[in-house]
Amino acid sequence: MANGGGGGGGSSSSGGGGGGGGSSLRMSSNIHANHLSLDASSSSSSSSSSSSSSSSSPSSSSVHEPKMDALIIPVTMEVPCDSRGQRMWWAFLASSMVTFFGGLFIILLWRTLKYLWTVCCHCGGKTKEAQKINNGSSQADGTLKPVEEKEEAVAAEVGWMTSVKDWAGVMISAQTLTGRVLVVLVFALSIGALVIYFIDSSNPIESCQNFYKDFTLQIDMAFNVFFLLYFGLRFIAANDKLWFWLEVNSVVDFFTVPPVFVSVYLNRSWLGLRFLRALRLIQFSEILQFLNILKTSNSIKLVNLLSIFISTWLTAAGFIHLVENSGDPWENFQNNQALTYWECVYLLMVTMSTVGYGDVYAKTTLGRLFMVFFILGGLAMFASYVPEIIELIGNRKKYGGSYSAVSGRKHIVVCGHITLESVSNFLKDFLHKDRDDVNVEIVFLHNISPNLELEALFKRHFTQVEFYQGSVLNPHDLARVKIESADACLILANKYCADPDAEDASNIMRVISIKNYHPKIRIITQMLQYHNKAHLLNIPSWNWKEGDDAICLAELKLGFIAQSCLAQGLSTMLANLFSMRSFIKIEEDTWQKYYLEGVSNEMYTEYLSSAFVGLSFPTVCELCFVKLKLLMIAIEYKSANRESRILINPGNHLKIQEGTLGFFIASDAKEVKRAFFYCKACHDDITDPKRIKKCGCKRLIYFEDEQPSTLSPQKKQRNGGMRNSPSSSPKLMRHDPLLIPGNDQIDNMDSNVKKYDSTGMFHWCAPKEIEKVILTRSEAAMTVLSGHVVVCIFGDVSSALIGLRNLVMPLRASNFHYHELKHIVFVGSIEYLKREWETLHNFPKVSILPGTPLSRADLRAVNINLCDMCVILSANQNNIDDTSLQDKECILASLNIKSMQFDDSIGVLQANSQGFTPPGMDRSSPDNSPVHGMLRQPSITTGVNIPIITELAKPGKLPLVSVNQEKNSGTHILMITELVNDTNVQFLDQDDDDDPDTELYLTQPFACGTAFAVSVLDSLMSATYFNDNILTLIRTLVTGGATPELEALIAEENALRGGYSTPQTLANRDRCRVAQLALLDGPFADLGDGGCYGDLFCKALKTYNMLCFGIYRLRDAHLSTPSQCTKRYVITNPPYEFELVPTDLIFCLMQFDHNAGQSRASLSHSSHSSQSSSKKSSSVHSIPSTANRQNRPKSRESRDKQKKEMVYR
Repeated sequence: MANGGGGGGGSSSSGGGGGGGGSSLRMSSNIHANHLSLDASSSSSSSSSSSSSSSSSPSSSSVHEPKMDALIIPVTMEVPCDSRGQRMWWAFLASSMVTFFGGLFIILLWRTLKYLWTVCCHCGGKTKEAQKINNGSSQADGTLKPVEEKEEAVAAEVGWMTSVKDWAGVMISAQTLTGRVLVVLVFALSIGALVIYFIDSSNPIESCQNFYKDFTLQIDMAFNVFFLLYFGLRFIAANDKLWFWLEVNSVVDFFTVPPVFVSVYLNRSWLGLRFLRALRLIQFSEILQFLNILKTSNSIKLVNLLSIFISTWLTAAGFIHLVENSGDPWENFQNNQALTYWECVYLLMVTMSTVGYGDVYAKTTLGRLFMVFFILGGLAMFASYVPEIIELIGNRKKYGGSYSAVSGRKHIVVCGHITLESVSNFLKDFLHKDRDDVNVEIVFLHNISPNLELEALFKRHFTQVEFYQGSVLNPHDLARVKIESADACLILANKYCADPDAEDASNIMRVISIKNYHPKIRIITQMLQYHNKAHLLNIPSWNWKEGDDAICLAELKLGFIAQSCLAQGLSTMLANLFSMRSFIKIEEDTWQKYYLEGVSNEMYTEYLSSAFVGLSFPTVCELCFVKLKLLMIAIEYKSANRESRILINPGNHLKIQEGTLGFFIASDAKEVKRAFFYCKACHDDITDPKRIKKCGCKRLIYFEDEQPSTLSPQKKQRNGGMRNSPSSSPKLMRHDPLLIPGNDQIDNMDSNVKKYDSTGMFHWCAPKEIEKVILTRSEAAMTVLSGHVVVCIFGDVSSALIGLRNLVMPLRASNFHYHELKHIVFVGSIEYLKREWETLHNFPKVSILPGTPLSRADLRAVNINLCDMCVILSANQNNIDDTSLQDKECILASLNIKSMQFDDSIGVLQANSQGFTPPGMDRSSPDNSPVHGMLRQPSITTGVNIPIITELAKPGKLPLVSVNQEKNSGTHILMITELVNDTNVQFLDQDDDDDPDTELYLTQPFACGTAFAVSVLDSLMSATYFNDNILTLIRTLVTGGATPELEALIAEENALRGGYSTPQTLANRDRCRVAQLALLDGPFADLGDGGCYGDLFCKALKTYNMLCFGIYRLRDAHLSTPSQCTKRYVITNPPYEFELVPTDLIFCLMQFDHNAGQSRASLSHSSHSSQSSSKKSSSVHSIPSTANRQNRPKSRESRDKQKKEMVYR
């Protein structure tokens, strides 16, 4: 013993010092040798720890040996511990074993007795029943009462026990708040007890401790008292006591709670089996579910696997720590080794992973035996659990977090059809540099994780874009993206889907889900079909007054195409105006240079300065164009009843009010601020518009004519990029008749005939059967149509409906007189057109030729060479998977028409007046009677005349475009082709040099207005968000005057309703329309020969209230040599000094002319010859006589004077 020492299997040469130092050694040496050997070997771990803690003794620096010879139990004078140094581990273990087996014995004994009692009672019951039968019914009444009393007593006892059991079950269940708190508290205390074990594991396995001075023992004692009470509740609530006694949590309590009480009694601590508390970690997933933290199956499974793996790992490490630091009992505990708990954790990990470095290993027989069995189970667990855990973590949503709102920064949520194409187009426009400081964060929400390309796009815009994986149909995902605090929610639609109705239904469900979660959120959604917009009105919280908008792609697409029938190229100009394009500078004098200068213009809004108050609209418009270099086309007007509406070029009768919002065409938002900063006192003499900035003087109101009505100014909109407040967001309302000067010449006949729909916005006729408007090929060939619109439509009985009503409505707007309406001829499958006819049967001048647009015979029958416009549409585009083939029908039809040759025996401008009147037209009507005349009016072309005809028809001048045989080819037929895939535009023009990778807006067909793709409408989403007035203005221009009232009516009846003409409905005709002004002849011909665009702008505005906003120019007009090319391109908002050429066509907003609807004589070009009168858009033309031809030449002054009286009144 003199040479023995403790600590990690080593010994000190001079004797190991324990907790009591040398006194322990002397005390141990007085013990009898036989007894000493047993006692000394019983606690190697305790002596080892004690020896290492006595570093101040001389023996602490001695050399350690692999085995200890004796064991010392630390003893102090303050702790009344066993003076003989005996180990008492068996007492702690015995308390647990007695508790476990004793309780198990009692339960089994109780069950046995209960079973025997039940058997005896069952047998006794049968005997009593036999006696009752033998004794008869007389004794039955006497024995019934005691039995009933006994049963009542048993029932009362059972009821009391059941109540206690139910109370205990409620207390330990997580169904109530008390139960959840108790369950969470028990788990937290179990983890706390495990932490105390980790702390105590650094001490010897068994040591003397004073309960009153050991703080950790006191805390552990309090925890275990609570565990004991909770064990009692669980025991009472258990239905099967035996299974409860054998379950894991009960076994943990048996081997952890009783030893604590023993340690208090013996004043010594044994680390023992306290590591079993780690098994409580298995319940970790249940606790998180009780707290509503874990909700998905994957997260629950992941936490389950982790908790089982970690609890098994920590528990096994505790057992190795116990046996290795204690040693084998049959070896007198002399083969122990000092291992810390964390070294045991490390040992089991390298064992489970089959690495086994060998630096730490088990020396005791118990430890090695345990390792043999643990390797079998642990290796299997490691091999199955770890890969599954890694898979679950790897499959965990990368974008499954939550959005954290940034103070002072708004965010929007974008959902729906999220693809690389849709997102890139959206971001390109939304984050364009021309917008003034877009301080908005974009949050994308989609249920499919992005691919690598889309992920790279998000990373490039990581400062303003975030992506989260989820669905707007899930309220939890809506909470993740903070939809309640979002500024708006934008829903993108799949424009290329095979089933548009299903796509619209999906987006409507998204709107319902979002509005159900937060009714006040502003929603802007894309819709494919016009008739599906009606379903949005069924949502109670849908309110367009609060900024909710539905962008119907079919309505706008066909509206753009319809406007191109009235003024070709307008679709391109409007599409470029609401799209954000960067300025591309080209030095060469090519058509691309002028086109791109116009492309850089966008639509903006800004409040007008008080310096404009009291001035008329044309005066302000001229001042803005000349001095501020801004083009104002419309204003937001507030009527006396405070209703706001948008008026496009309202005329000189309207005066600007305080706080009027103007709509401008400019290159960026900073330029538009000049209209707000302008001050007459400070900026009147400034010639450079860039110097017009905010001045320091007080805002004054300058006006000349009359005092305007004072209105409180609205909240200032700082730029065209930022949206207005919802309260100041006007929508398209009915035209106020009080704003329009009275016209005494309105036909009284209109009030007795239903010529317009109930709103007065569109021409209307009684519903017609489709058979009455069908033309056979022979009938069409006998009918000489001219100046009409041919619509080539591809579709069949299974095709999705395009919604042709949206194409016809703008062409039947009431701001056209009846004789100005272009006849519309549909060429296509009769099965498809029958499905569309229900929405078309109320419109006049519509005919159908059953056939196919690929048949040249059908095209010749409808005189396609004499039409004003040929529209090519397809309803089969989205049924093809290959995107390159989606437009094959439209491309083939376009190339087929261009390759056609026509006979010149009649001439391009002449047609036989004798022929078959198309169905749907009343030949007896004066508007439909044949009109003798040769020329369409060359000065004003509201899309009525073909530019080629205008150029050839100028009397007294040689045309710049030479007349040859090519004039009779189909290449000179005006047409517009709808495309789905932008890249297919390269196939429309075989003679252009466009790169296949060129963006659509840079291609020649789009610049010329001969191609239109629905993708250009994507920019409306961001434009509408920043300014919802832009969408209202666009819809006003392209739909012909659709109003919310009309949409509600169509939603109810799916058709227009006729109405009698009243002063109110007739006043709705007084609205602007788009026209094309020819400079080759007429009152502006003098400006066509090298004049300035600004002079034309001012003259048209002052003289005729016509607002010019662009030029439609021949592609090769800049060349010095004459060219045979008749292609034109669009120039948007040219500058003041822009030079004009005679062949230019000017886009303008023209006022409604009441006099044009009167007698035919008022339309005559000459008062000397009524036979040479021409009719705009006449459907039937006659061959003019020689006398008529001879009477054509007139002096320019005479023509100008007559046209001023005739057209621009």
